[in-house]
Amino acid sequence: MNRRYPKMDRGARAKQFMPFDALKGFQEALREKERVTETRKALPRDWEEELDRRLRRICSGDFVTAEYFRDGQYLKITGEVSGIDQTAGVLKILDTQIPFADLSDLQGEIFAMH
Repeated sequence: MNRRYPKMDRGARAKQFMPFDALKGFQEALREKERVTETRKALPRDWEEELDRRLRRICSGDFVTAEYFRDGQYLKITGEVSGIDQTAGVLKILDTQIPFADLSDLQGEIFAMH
């Protein structure tokens, strides 16, 4: 046994060989920088009016697909409408809250029926 360097327990010894991230968060920042972003499309006035009509027709429990703009990209979500707040201008599908202003499309069987 070496008096100068006492025997280390396994946990302490293992910590010596763990990777060290001197630039914490750097990899995440690089991934975010590499993400391709899109510019928001301006919707034609007649399509904005159609989206507005569709928003007024849907109710909680309806099943829809919404396309919306968030963080530099267009996303789609399909699911049950869990809430719609006309005053705040927010559509909620499952756990996702979508401001009306961010919507670019809204589809569903409810819109096919007249």
